[in-house]
Order: sequence, then structure tokens, then C-alpha cells
Amino acid sequence: MRTSHSSFFIIILCFTLSGCTGMFFQPMKSLVRTPSDINLQYQDIRFTSQDGTKLHGWFLPAQGKALGTLLFLHGNAENISTHIGSVYWLPSRGFNVFLFDYRGYGKSAGVAEIQGVFQDIKAAFLWLQNKPDIDASRIAVLGQSLGAAMGAYVFANVGQSNSIRALILDSTFSDYQQIVREKFSSFWLTWPLQYPLSWLVTGQYSPIDVIGQYSPTPVLIIHTADDGIIPLHHAHQLLDHARPPKDIWVIPKGGHISALKYPEIRHRLVEYLTMIMANPS
Repeated sequence: MRTSHSSFFIIILCFTLSGCTGMFFQPMKSLVRTPSDINLQYQDIRFTSQDGTKLHGWFLPAQGKALGTLLFLHGNAENISTHIGSVYWLPSRGFNVFLFDYRGYGKSAGVAEIQGVFQDIKAAFLWLQNKPDIDASRIAVLGQSLGAAMGAYVFANVGQSNSIRALILDSTFSDYQQIVREKFSSFWLTWPLQYPLSWLVTGQYSPIDVIGQYSPTPVLIIHTADDGIIPLHHAHQLLDHARPPKDIWVIPKGGHISALKYPEIRHRLVEYLTMIMANPS
């Protein structure tokens, strides 16, 4: 969710006044780079969502023998050509990565709306499970911001929470209605409207309501202390509602979805992934 404070406010305003979850999505159709531009091997993937919508993604194979595979769910804005910056380094550490664009983003067809994107996430996971050259029992989900929130809901509600090795949530919010209230309360002009307008947003897809269903699948929550888009207390709320095994990494600074730019956090994540992939499924 690579937006400024004002942009995020406008998104929330449109989202709330329209009562349409589709306004939460801010897709960009043009790709600014491909993996080959940053010297990465990749497979250009075309696959179909559950309702027939044509989707596009990139599969980044691990260098050497793969330790496992990550399904990467990006945030609300732009597309995989910008969000690849969060995961491009993982193949060199021994992990496959599958990143794809939701409907309406990049080269994927259709128009982004939440129920359709839920289908897209399920289809991407099924594509990975059926890929013959990966170990389908060693797949973890890494989501950022809105992608993390949607992934948490999808895998809890399709009975697949125990089919993944871990759920990793980076810079996400705990509750849709709560984040809307917080954004409106931060601006004097809309402060009186924070509760009435938040009631127009459905709360049925909120991560906080499903995070407890993942046990015994490990849940890892990553958040920066200075995140100005999604405040840190959302991460702690999710941690409180999750059941063991669970962990939280609070990064002192960096801003929204920025923790993985730090070499020490990348090293720590590789150690975490190596451990969970090695455990018996």
C-alpha cells in the first residue's frame, strides 16, 4: 500500500462514501520493469481465476535447490513491477517466489473488487500447488498491507490455513472499520463523521476476526514503529487475537511496508523461513 497520508485519506473517503470496497484498490496497468531488468531469471505466468478472469504473474525460481516457496500478495496500489522490490532478493537465498497481479492490475484482466480478488488469491495458490517442479507442502504466504489483510481472510475461510507453512503479515491493519475511523478522526473536518461513515464499510473480511483460526500454522507479524499509514497498534491487536505459534517483529523505523529493505531483517526472515520449511508438515 504505497500511498501518502493524503492519498490514503482520499482512498478511504471514496471507499466510504460509495460504500464500494472496489474503491480500496488503486491499480496501475503499465509495468515499469520486469525481473530481467534486475537480472533475475523468471517465468512469465498466465493463469485463470475461479470465475475465468485472466491473470498475470511472475514465478522467480530459487537459485540452487529450493528450500521452499512464497506466495506474495502485494498492497493496494501500483502492480507487481513496483512491488517486486520487496521480494526480488529471496531467490538468491534459496526460495521460489510467485507474485501476481490481482484482476485490474498490470497485465491481469478485469476490474478489481474484493470478492473477485479473493478468487484470484485462491487461484494463485492452486496454481502453485499444481506446479510440478515445486514442493507443494512447503508454501508460505507473505502479504503486505491490504494484500496481507486479504490473504489472512482467504486462507482462513477456504480451509487452507493448515495447507501453508506460515502466514506472514507485513504492515497490515486489524479491522477495516477501525482503520476507516482512525483516518477520519485524524482530520478535523471529518472527525464528526468517523463512526457514521465507518458503518458503511463491511467488517466481515477483517483479519482480526480470523487470525485465531491459523493455529497450529505459524503467524508472523512485521510492522515498523513509525508506520504513518497503518499504526503499530494494529499489529499488536492481531498478535493478541492470534494463537500460538505466533511472533511479532517491530522495526524501529522505516515507514509503511519498508521493513524488508533492511539487510538484517532479510537475514532474519531467511532464518525464519528456513526453520519453518524444514519442520515436518
